[in-house]
Amino acid sequence: MNNVDRDWFDDASRRLAECLGRWRLSPDGPLQLSHACSLVQRVHCADGSPALLKVRTSWAAVVLRKDAAVLRAYGGNGVVRFLTEDYERGALLQERLDHTRPLSTVDDQWAAFDVLAELFARTSSARPPEGVRRLSEVVAEMMEYVPRMPDPDHRALFDACAGAVHDLRDEPGDQLLHQYLDQSHVLAPLPGFDREPWLVIAPAPLVGDPGYALLPALVDRWDEVVASGDVAGVVRRRFDLMVERLGLDRRRTAGWALGRVLDNCLHDLEQEFFPWPETVTVGQILAEIYKRSA
Repeated sequence: MNNVDRDWFDDASRRLAECLGRWRLSPDGPLQLSHACSLVQRVHCADGSPALLKVRTSWAAVVLRKDAAVLRAYGGNGVVRFLTEDYERGALLQERLDHTRPLSTVDDQWAAFDVLAELFARTSSARPPEGVRRLSEVVAEMMEYVPRMPDPDHRALFDACAGAVHDLRDEPGDQLLHQYLDQSHVLAPLPGFDREPWLVIAPAPLVGDPGYALLPALVDRWDEVVASGDVAGVVRRRFDLMVERLGLDRRRTAGWALGRVLDNCLHDLEQEFFPWPETVTVGQILAEIYKRSA
């Protein structure tokens, strides 16, 4: 750990200790470093209930305020429950779930996907808080970069994605989305605290059309999709289940899902990575759905 890291760690540890005292929390296990921008401490509240205390870096304090606002907007409806925050100390206290039991541990992939679809519908029905980034902003950035894309190998797919986004750009939607909602972001409750069987964690908010947030669910548990021997069939079935459960327009949803494919590919290329093969494969399937739904 270099001096900068040590200074931050010592400062964050001090702020975390202050919150432990202020909120009468008892540590329950070792302190953890999460994503190099926060300290995480499992705790028990004064009433004995389990909770999770997060302390952010000073530069990420604005993220904490957004996280707290989004958790408040959900109000615990299908989502991990917000307990309290201390913005000055960069601290957030939330309900603690069972990190050893993500939804992906359910053997029956279709039973698990049905749970995911239900939670997707519930989380996208919450009213967005102020200050959440909007899909229209993402679209403006994407379309500015598309003409400069340097990857001729996927030109046909990129053109299909960009065409769909161009068609739909005046209808970006207004629902609160979790941009990374897949089965790894759904946990079971701790024994004895099972107010719901499954709860969503770590909302990554965006305001827009639900179709844009479908890609993580479509590529989820990809090894199992490949092992099925019918990749296209499984992806189409997942897509159709989401469209049916959420009551969405099939073509519009496929079009905005293509927008997410494009955004992910642009990000990969910008980082000088080759686009993930599952993203490309799902994009090609979605492009066919979009074309046939015209």
